Parts: sequence; structure tokens; C-alpha cells
Amino acid sequence: MFLALKEIKHEKLRYGLIILMIFLISYLIFMLSSLAVGLASENTQAINSWGAKKVVLNKNANISLSQSILTKKDLKDDEIGKNEAYIGQVAVVVKSKKRPSVSAQFLGIKKDQFIYKDQDLVAGKRGKGKTEITVDSSLRDKGYRLGDKISLNGSARKYKLVGFVNNAKINIAPIIYGSFATWRKLRMVAPNVAAAAIVSKNANYKYNYKDAKTYPIATFINKLPGYTAQNMTFELMIGFLFVISLIIIAVFLYILTMQKMHNLAVMRAQGIPSKTLVAATVSQSIILVVVGVVIALILMWITAAVLPAAVPMSFTPAIMVAGTLGMLVMGIIGSLIPIRSILKVDPAKAIGE
Repeated sequence: MFLALKEIKHEKLRYGLIILMIFLISYLIFMLSSLAVGLASENTQAINSWGAKKVVLNKNANISLSQSILTKKDLKDDEIGKNEAYIGQVAVVVKSKKRPSVSAQFLGIKKDQFIYKDQDLVAGKRGKGKTEITVDSSLRDKGYRLGDKISLNGSARKYKLVGFVNNAKINIAPIIYGSFATWRKLRMVAPNVAAAAIVSKNANYKYNYKDAKTYPIATFINKLPGYTAQNMTFELMIGFLFVISLIIIAVFLYILTMQKMHNLAVMRAQGIPSKTLVAATVSQSIILVVVGVVIALILMWITAAVLPAAVPMSFTPAIMVAGTLGMLVMGIIGSLIPIRSILKVDPAKAIGE
């Protein structure tokens, strides 16, 4: 460690450039990871808030809530307890005077079931009757207020906004909670349609009858439009950044080792063992990575604090730990590349040159 610190202090510019590169890559890794987690969260906020473990959909709906329709015949023998709830879903455009139009998902729910009862209200109250609705809290950032009269899909009927709900998004779109009667009208379903799906908090719940089929919630989430492709894209980019960091650290340390080979030979001739020189190289790498990552963490924390709430970013402790450990591992592996050259130093030959 002593040799590593002395060399870094002596060659401030060279090692400063390495720290700069590590900082930039670490910052980008933290940024992409935060965006990936934030976007994934907005896809599944409502599902997570329900604590859903199973979902019953039409088996011909390709595991899509928006395409699922369950008839009264499909649900003839269903068992609905305190952990189950019917839902109906339809895409809507929310409009109100002097407010921007917002694309949303309307969810019809029943007042005697857990989704209605468990709404995490941040303002107002739960909707009662056919014309009262609660909405995701993100609409408040767009200017919507309690008491606003809202139209859905340009309908003549106005709905009163009576509450804002926390964590009410699905597939990145805000949710509008309302009555099943409103859902039927918006979806224009046949009289024999009972719901779009059954959501259950019971991991052992199972109901298969006629066209109804039960799926694990993980299967349903992975089939959300764009969810899997989005996550895989972010994972691929983050993986490439780790590989790039490994290459940068290895190349820089290898070049620096080649440049100081004569000095290494002199130290070997003075009796300094190879393991000390190897430890110094590994220590250098760890110090450089730690400094670069710490700077990236500080800047990332500032970035997360100043970005508007509309940006779907979630800079969590898990991201901090995973990113830091990942960069340390890449740094240690990168430092092993020049070790072979250090071990093969010939003191007599090098001094002679």
C-alpha cells in the first residue's frame, strides 16, 4: 500500500486520468442502473402495492390484462375471498379544463375487495359511486387537483377526482381507479362479461375453468409490453460498461508497469520480494477504483436529488453496493494482467540495460 500511494502521489496526472475514466464509467453505470430500476418500478408499481402473487386471465389473451375478458360463465365456480379481487382494465385519455391531457389506464374495482380498501391515499378519499375516481399521485404534478371534473376518452359524463393514490402505475401509465360500471361503459363489454382478471395475494390460489387460467404474477409481469426487452437492454449496456472498465484499468496499469520495469528491476535487486510489488499494483488498482467510485456516488446522489420527479430514477442502496462491488472486482481483475510481467522481471538484465 505504501509503494502504491507513493507512486500515485508522484504521478498525479497519469493516475488522475485513470481515476477520471473510472469515475465517468461508474457514474454512467449508476445512472443506467437507477433508470432501469425506476422504469421497472413504474411498470409494476400497482402490482407491487397490491401484493399480488397470482392473476387469472383469459387463456387466449396472451397473458395480457388489456386483452383479457372473463365472462360470468368463466367465473361460475370461482372462489373469491379477502385476498382476491376482480379488476377491469381499459386505456383512457384523461381530460379536464385548463389541465393537460394524460394517457392513463382505467381500472374498475369493487368496493368490498382489497384493492379498493388498500389504496394508499396521499390526499382526499376513496371514490364512492359511479362518478367518483381516485388517480395516481403523478397527475397532481401535472396540475390536477381534488374536485376537478374529468372526462375519460372524451365522454360527456364528468367524473369527480376525489383522491390521489401513491404507487398507482402499471406499464408506466398512471392508473385511474373507478367503479366496475364505469369500466363496462368505457370498455363497451357485453352483458355477460364479469371482469378482465382476478388478482390474488395468495401464492397458492388457482382457478382454471372454461377460458379462465391462473398465472404466477412474475409471468404476467414479464409479459407486460416492453418490460423484458427494456430490462435486457439496460442489463446489456451495464454489462458492457463493466467490461470497458476492466479493459481500461488493465491497459493503463500494463502500460505503466512496462514504463517502470527498470525501477521494478532495481527494487528486486535490492531484495524487495515479488509479492510486495504485486501487492502494490493490486493496491493501486483498488485505490484508483475506490476514489473514482466515491466521486461517482457523490455526483450521482446530487443528480438524483436535483432531477425532477417526472424522471423515473431510483438510486437505491442496492445499486450503490452492487455498482461499487462490481467496479472493485473489475479493478482487481484488471490489476492481475500486468502481474505476469512483474513476476518475470530479470534484475540483472534490467540493471545492465
